[in-house]
Amino acid sequence: MTVATAEGHGRHGALAIVLHTHMPYVEGFGTWPFGEEWLWEAIATSYLPLLELAQAGAALTISLTPVLCDQLEAPCALERCLHFLRDVRPLSHARDIDGMRAAGDDELASVLEASAAGYAAAADRLQAVGDLLAALAPFVAWTSAATHAVLPLLATETGVRLQVATGIGAHRERFGAWGGGFWLPECAHSGWVDPLLGELGVRATCVDLTDVYGLGAPEQLRPLRSSAGPLLVPLDRATIDLVWSPGGYPAAGAYRDSHHRTVHHHHAHANDGSIYDPRAALRQARVDARDFVARTLARLRSGAQKLGHPALAVCALDTELLGHWWHEGMTWLAAVLEEADTQGLAVVGLDHALDDLADAREQSQALPVTSWGTPRTLSTWSEPPVAELAWQTRSCELRALAAGARPTPRALRELLALQSSDWAFITYRRLAGDYGRERVAGHAAALDQELAGIDSAEPRLRNLAPHLESAAVGAVMS
Repeated sequence: MTVATAEGHGRHGALAIVLHTHMPYVEGFGTWPFGEEWLWEAIATSYLPLLELAQAGAALTISLTPVLCDQLEAPCALERCLHFLRDVRPLSHARDIDGMRAAGDDELASVLEASAAGYAAAADRLQAVGDLLAALAPFVAWTSAATHAVLPLLATETGVRLQVATGIGAHRERFGAWGGGFWLPECAHSGWVDPLLGELGVRATCVDLTDVYGLGAPEQLRPLRSSAGPLLVPLDRATIDLVWSPGGYPAAGAYRDSHHRTVHHHHAHANDGSIYDPRAALRQARVDARDFVARTLARLRSGAQKLGHPALAVCALDTELLGHWWHEGMTWLAAVLEEADTQGLAVVGLDHALDDLADAREQSQALPVTSWGTPRTLSTWSEPPVAELAWQTRSCELRALAAGARPTPRALRELLALQSSDWAFITYRRLAGDYGRERVAGHAAALDQELAGIDSAEPRLRNLAPHLESAAVGAVMS
């Protein structure tokens, strides 16, 4: 695989693929169908394939949230993941396979046998890798807020500093050097946060300005220099929507259907209702990769012509979309990188692209509050049916940070856990029953108990924010 560098930008510009890698703190908080097995599934289907691509030299910009790192290095976590991959998954597959064989559905059973083999291979790969976080470390460029809080919804500047400084401090403790790249959780941006980010060393962050400039506008292909903080790098929704939209590539008929499940929650059908054929899916992934590269090249040519200088298209995706939700997603991404070589598309790391940046437009007016949610506001995390979760979280923040004495580390960890954007998201989207509400209620109760000085049992947040008491965060809370 040939890797394009910043010096190898195409005449019309370059594509930066940003993979935002995140999982809320589920380690130790329940099992199937909503607890820590989400993490084990993501390791098997997304993180291990991502590691293989990165080790092959792929020019990707990878962010790992601190809370995901906390879990990957938690004592015994990967041992439980191996147990899940070697014991739980084979048993659940075997039950489905036996039922299908008994019913005469041999073709479906064969699909599940291949699926079971995939989990076994993932277990072998994980065991060979050993320390997954250490293996990923050389490729991790960007960090994020400690527990993926929607920063504009926090109640205080101190709360924002706590989230951001804890995340940056954890990144430096784990990975050493940091180039200043910071993923805004949910791309939730408000101008009042920019000076706080700049104060803590953030150099650049991604924002979704689609509704500001319009879908496909050339302004999406040029970073914006904030007057008060970091470079604001627009996501190119015209490129992202090729993948992440109702009619995007994952909806093609040949791909594995992530919604149609067997009795024991496996996948044996394609989107078109037929029995899943991995060879047909591979062919589709290659077709879609060629299409993506061709369309991106056309987008860069058009943008460069209108801007008068080379364009930068930022395609940002949740890593977990590739593999975990879209079974063939990592295969498609590998094909994109190969096809980019063939068609002459420069694929660059975002930090390298920003190092070479000559044309950043100065921010001339205040930007509205935006996110990459649907719609591109904060409504997913603040409006009915989750408004009470937002208010409860803000109330807890005010109680914790207004306490007469400095909050204890346990209280701060419960606050950080409570502030995760994921609880409102899965509640709003009805993805996990009452799991999100239960997590908010549990962390709020534990926080109030700690603030009241009531002795509590051993905290369940076994490895959340282990670097919380670093000098950087101590300065924030002093």
